[in-house]
Amino acid sequence: MTGRPRHAHPVARSSRRPLVAQGQVALAGVELEYQKLYLPPGTDRRAAVQILTMHAEFGDWELERLRLFPDGSRRAVLRRRRRPGGLPGYLPT
Repeated sequence: MTGRPRHAHPVARSSRRPLVAQGQVALAGVELEYQKLYLPPGTDRRAAVQILTMHAEFGDWELERLRLFPDGSRRAVLRRRRRPGGLPGYLPT
């Protein structure tokens, strides 16, 4: 392999990942908002996909990160572009 090491990424990690659970981050002139989502241990994979799909279709969220814990719970970080006034808020699960 030539060039940068395997673990290096062309985008700085601090600009990719917010430190806040919910809020706004300006990234290259685009304002993004983030939302954390917790899925309890009893949630199977199919139900998790349906929940995330509803957030994507109706709330215009996209998946930033998904983590599966040993106890079976999942934590997702969703993001979307900040648009003034038009989009619905967080969808309850």
